[in-house]
Amino acid sequence: MTSASTSSGARAAFSYCVQQVRSYDYHHYLCLLELPQNMRKSAFAIRAFNVETARAMDVASDPRIGLMRLLWWQEAIDKIFSNKLIEHPVAQALASVVSEHKVSKSWLKRSVEARITDAQREPTDIPGTVEELERYAEDTMSTILYSTLEAGGIRSTSADHAASHIGKASGLLLLLKSLPYHASRNRHFPYIPARLAEKHGLLVIQGGRSEIRMDSREGLCNVVFEMASVANSHLQKARELAKTVPGEAHPILLPAVPAQVILDSLSRVQFDVFDPRLAQGILGVPPLWYQLKLKWFSWRGKY
Repeated sequence: MTSASTSSGARAAFSYCVQQVRSYDYHHYLCLLELPQNMRKSAFAIRAFNVETARAMDVASDPRIGLMRLLWWQEAIDKIFSNKLIEHPVAQALASVVSEHKVSKSWLKRSVEARITDAQREPTDIPGTVEELERYAEDTMSTILYSTLEAGGIRSTSADHAASHIGKASGLLLLLKSLPYHASRNRHFPYIPARLAEKHGLLVIQGGRSEIRMDSREGLCNVVFEMASVANSHLQKARELAKTVPGEAHPILLPAVPAQVILDSLSRVQFDVFDPRLAQGILGVPPLWYQLKLKWFSWRGKY
């Protein structure tokens, strides 16, 4: 294969990644556009990998097929770090990033393995505590930020700590926003902790199995408020670290902005995740307002 065809293939793989993120993760797509040009290729490849694994179960007609896709990605990560060729545009783009930058295999593996574990859960297998969901958010969202920081050549404990908090906040808030979707698929609110559900009168035990009641909107709003409060505390901790985080890391941490937008949107509807306003625009706000907010934070070098 000639160098020209190799270069053409790399461009095609990168373009595919950009399109995937634009199509299925638009609020983060806009965040990545605020990155310096030299960071975008890596960031889009890593975020596209997250799109592929996050959507694996949703696009599959059979859960077993979705699980097979996740297991394929688990093997693909091993192959990428063994310099083996994979005929998949996102895998090819990711391989290019790994070859050019020092990106840890552990973060990518941890991300897909967390999704595999989640996919293997029964719909009625309810997490016990908010801490369990925080770990899931860390494994699936924070790891994407860790990898992007590494690909950008940023080695900073403060940046990693901020990324950890932002990932946890983003993960929790996206789980809350997706509750109506999961309810529509008869998954019985799998992302509401049993302890919170019990506290607010939502937990029902039938035949030895725990289920979340769907007929108490007030109780659900109270649960969502408590979980959103945990996410808010993570955002506050991330911003408290801002002065110690290197300036070049701030654009990578812009996903704090869409997390804040979700939080504000939830507050505006009194934490009712079934309020139709949450499905409007971008994360419940007009697209122009979202883009202006993102630009404002980016221009000020904040997150």
